Amino acid sequence: MNYGERLKKIRIEKGYKQIDVANKIGIKNNTLSSYEKSIRQPDYDNLKKLANLYNVSIDYIITGNEFSNSPDEMWKEFLDPKTQIFFKDLQDAPEDKIEELIRFWEYLKHREE
Repeated sequence: MNYGERLKKIRIEKGYKQIDVANKIGIKNNTLSSYEKSIRQPDYDNLKKLANLYNVSIDYIITGNEFSNSPDEMWKEFLDPKTQIFFKDLQDAPEDKIEELIRFWEYLKHREE
C-alpha cells in the first residue's frame, strides 16, 4: 500500500469526506484527491496537518509503520523540494528498505554531532 492509499484508508476510517479534510487543513479538494491517488506528493506542512488531523505519525502515512516516529526535522529535510524525488521513489519501496533508509538517515544526522 502506498502513501495515497493509506491517506484514503485513514480518512475513510475516521469517517471524513474529502471536502471536509481539505477544508480542515486548508487545501483544495482536488489537491487532497491527487494525494490520495498518489498523483501529487504532499509537502511537509500538509503532511503534518494530515497526520495531526488523523492522529497518526508522518512515518505511518509514508511507510505504513505504526510504531516508528521519526523526528519532524528529519521529515522537513526529507520532504524538501530539493529531495522530493526520494519521496516519490519511496511510495513503491518495500517496508524493510524504507526502514533501512530511515536508519541510515539517523546515522548521517548523528555522525555530524
